[in-house]
Amino acid sequence: MPQDYSTDYDDSVGSLAGQRSNALANKLAGVLSVSYADSDIRDALRLLDLKNAQNTPELRRRLRLDLQKEVIDCNSSIIQDFGQVVEQLKRIGSSISSLNACCEDMRRQVTAARQETAPVLDEASTLLIQKEDLEKKSRLLDAFNKHFFLPEDELMALTSTVEAIDANFFAVLARTKQIHADCQVLLGSENQRLGLELMEQTSRQLNSGYQKLYRWIQKEFKTLDLENPQINAFIRKSLRTLAERPALFESCLDSFSDARDHIMTEGFYSALTGASTDPDKDPTMKPIEFHAHDTLRYTGDILAWAHSATVSERESLESLFISEGDEMAKGIRAGRQSEPWSAMDEDSFDGRKALDSLVNRNMTGVARGLRQRVEQAIQGQDDSVTVYKISNLVNFYRVTLRKLLGPDSFIMDALSALESSAMRQFEALQSDRTASLQAELTQAPSDLGVPDVLDETLTQLKALMKSYESSLTPADSREIDFRPVLTQTLKPVLDVCDSLAKDLETPATSIFLLNCYIAASFTLQPFDFTQSLIEQIDNVVSSSTGNLINYQHAFFLHVSGLHPLLAAMTALTDSDEDLAKVHDLAPFQPTALAGASQTLDEFLPSALMDASENLKQLKNTGLAGDVTSIAADRFCADFEFVEARLVAVDETVAADGEGGQRSSSGDDDKEGRGSRDTAKVHTSEKKDLLPLRSFYPRTSGEIRVLLS
Repeated sequence: MPQDYSTDYDDSVGSLAGQRSNALANKLAGVLSVSYADSDIRDALRLLDLKNAQNTPELRRRLRLDLQKEVIDCNSSIIQDFGQVVEQLKRIGSSISSLNACCEDMRRQVTAARQETAPVLDEASTLLIQKEDLEKKSRLLDAFNKHFFLPEDELMALTSTVEAIDANFFAVLARTKQIHADCQVLLGSENQRLGLELMEQTSRQLNSGYQKLYRWIQKEFKTLDLENPQINAFIRKSLRTLAERPALFESCLDSFSDARDHIMTEGFYSALTGASTDPDKDPTMKPIEFHAHDTLRYTGDILAWAHSATVSERESLESLFISEGDEMAKGIRAGRQSEPWSAMDEDSFDGRKALDSLVNRNMTGVARGLRQRVEQAIQGQDDSVTVYKISNLVNFYRVTLRKLLGPDSFIMDALSALESSAMRQFEALQSDRTASLQAELTQAPSDLGVPDVLDETLTQLKALMKSYESSLTPADSREIDFRPVLTQTLKPVLDVCDSLAKDLETPATSIFLLNCYIAASFTLQPFDFTQSLIEQIDNVVSSSTGNLINYQHAFFLHVSGLHPLLAAMTALTDSDEDLAKVHDLAPFQPTALAGASQTLDEFLPSALMDASENLKQLKNTGLAGDVTSIAADRFCADFEFVEARLVAVDETVAADGEGGQRSSSGDDDKEGRGSRDTAKVHTSEKKDLLPLRSFYPRTSGEIRVLLS
């Protein structure tokens, strides 16, 4: 029995446990099946979380009650609050009602007041509009007066001579020009009277201003010191402004040129004489006329002063007129537009040309004085070398100033005239000198050397060429320009030497010409502008040298006794027939040939000394040696010719003696010596002839050794 009770208990316990597990599973399934996306559930969970409640059985039992109690408390609080709101709304409603009543009362009062003040307001509005219109017209009138009318102080600054020329003057003048230009706008309106009156008024004011500026510039020019680098800046601006009135500008420049011409002329004569009113002048500086005795230095000092003054004048005027760039040209163009009737050149204004013209006019008096003084110095000089140096000096400054002033200027004209005058004086002096030299040079010197006249001429010519070499003449025309000087100085003397040489005997003629022409060539060689004359001289030297070589050659031939043999041999050919005739010729007879050999032996030891003695008067010893050497070479060649012919004759005779067989004469081939039969005819006649070389044994090798 106990065993059965225990089994039933286990079954009941197992059944009860199974039911509980099913309920829990169902509950979990229900909890898990709930959607937490529902906002109500999330709000409930959030409120529960805010309460920080602990999960206890007591709390779980009272949770619903507590929540309901809180909801009831909240609703009660809300009802109380809404009750207060209702009370306040009632008070607000009563206040609004009272305000509405007040506003309505005020509206009635405003309407009544508006009806009473409407005419006054309309009138006030009309008055305000009229006031605004009047104010606008007043401002317009003030602006018009301010723009088109000059105040009294500005008008005085523009026209009054009491007021100085300053920045205010130029500002007022610029404003007046602007007013005059703006008046053209007024001419476009229907009523042009105002515009015309204003233009007439501003034109009068502008003319007064320009006249004031013109008189002020003329006054400043009288005391203007161009040497002072700090020239008044208003002078430059004034000139640029005055250029807008071409007539006044030209008149001002004319006055300025006259004043500067007077100042420069006084400065020139002050530099000449030393008399000066300038207290700042250096008393140690000597006047130019202190060196008047030295014509070249005197002329050079005058030209140097003129050049320095011209350069200084140009630089000063350039800073005065050109430093503003093209502002002067702009002023000229503006002046042409304002004065189309002006007589100024219509071409574009060239500041550089205008500057050159102004410098030229300023130096007019200096040019006259320079020409007068230098021309007097030239006319009073009787040394042709000094006159020519003066001419080159004038040419140097003429070329230098030409780059500075251009070709058309008073100074350039004066320098060109001075250069021509110096050359005329040089030609006249040179012509007189040539005539006197020709009268002095009547015969060649006894030693056939260079005549003193030619030596003096070459010394003078060397000085002339050195002076010309330093000139600024272009390289391509130097030789042509200097050719007249050579023609006037050296050529006449060389012509006289040629005529004197014709009266001399050979070889004195060639020696004298060589001495003269070689000396002339030696003087001309260092200068590149004498090449044409050097070529002519070289031709004469070559011709005279050839004549001396021929003379020495003839001397060798005649004194050595070779000339008769050479003359006889030259007339014959290499044929056997002509060679056979040699023994019949007088120079080749045994006695004559032996005598010629003796003469040759006596000549050879002193041959070169005797030949050199002929050329002892030739000053160029090197050339004399070359002439003798060439003549000796020719003599040796002639001797070789004679020697070869003698050998050929001897060989021909020997061949005929052996039976008329032909033979050769060493290196020379002999053709056409006659037939074998002709040789046999003469064989018997020539058996007793001795060889010519036995009477004339000298060889060409010995001759060359002795004449070397």
